Amino acid sequence: MSLLHRFALTATLLGLAPFAPAIAHHGWAWATNEEFRLAGVARQVRNGNPHGTMMLATARGVWTVEIGQPWRMEQAGLTDAILKPGTRLMVHGHRSARPNQRLMKAERLVIGGKSYNLYPDRPS
Repeated sequence: MSLLHRFALTATLLGLAPFAPAIAHHGWAWATNEEFRLAGVARQVRNGNPHGTMMLATARGVWTVEIGQPWRMEQAGLTDAILKPGTRLMVHGHRSARPNQRLMKAERLVIGGKSYNLYPDRPS
């Protein structure tokens, strides 16, 4: 590899370094493979990019739940009128691999007996 190529590669890698935590966080690598469920009441709901989040009050404490990108929420049929603060629901998904971290990524929400599947193509 020439000196110019090495310089270009180093510059590129250094330029990406600040984004490493965000790149590592998104996707599923940070979560366990085991299915996980939480039942509770939505305290805060934020729909937006890069993904929505919800604070869910449960018997296990307050959890942060990633609920998907706006297009994914729309595709699942979830609207602001359905998922809002005060909504009782069950969340199915995967929790953080860090045992003390109250964070999970939702695959499916069940509200009033109706399922909203955020990842229909993801194997369970």
